[in-house]
Amino acid sequence: MPHDIQLNEYGQPVGPRLEGWQPRALPPRTPLVGHWCRLEPLSVAQHAEALYAAYSAQPDGRDWTYMPAGPFPSMAALTEYLTKAEASADPLHHTIIDNATGQAVGTLALMRIDPANGVIEVGHVTYSPLVQRTPMGTEAQFLLMQRVFDALGYRRYEWKCNALNAPSRRAAERYGFQLEGIFRQAAVMKGRSRDTAWFSMLDHEWPAIRPAFEQWLAPENFDEKGQQRSRLGELVRVALGR
Repeated sequence: MPHDIQLNEYGQPVGPRLEGWQPRALPPRTPLVGHWCRLEPLSVAQHAEALYAAYSAQPDGRDWTYMPAGPFPSMAALTEYLTKAEASADPLHHTIIDNATGQAVGTLALMRIDPANGVIEVGHVTYSPLVQRTPMGTEAQFLLMQRVFDALGYRRYEWKCNALNAPSRRAAERYGFQLEGIFRQAAVMKGRSRDTAWFSMLDHEWPAIRPAFEQWLAPENFDEKGQQRSRLGELVRVALGR
């Protein structure tokens, strides 16, 4: 029997008691600032034009294959989508701002927000080519993790993706999420059946994962050509003993 399983007065196994547990606060609509990027609450007025330019850097629609929306053939189409996203409280969308240029380069969201149980999910991760293969994408994830675990005290952080989305699954594992299983025929997405890969990170794992992110994101981890010296996936695996 796992060490954290207890027996009640009837000899039945039950989970550990959470002394003093209180529902967590909702995530605020406030900025988060890192070295490479910052996150701001999504604003159509401030971000739509730059986001359309950033997404247009990809010449085809491949970045939208596994997304619930997109691609957007025009500025008007993207603006209509972003207007709805800005008004949403769950998902709560954030814009990634490149600190070097001050331009919006992608978005991601906190969603399925469950304060009573301390559970929250990151999703709608939409990185333009200006974010892909840069430290910004990883730092954006780190900034949300810090908010979820350190500032708000949530117990569980989830990552879900189409089971066929190999890059997303690799990213989840590199960041320290653990695969819990495949939910078969979990959704219909753009007229196609979707199996969902379900990952999680727990609060007691975060103290080991945080220093791995901090080490990887440090400017000295990158050479003069911007190439990483240490790999985040390896740092996380060592930290977690996986």
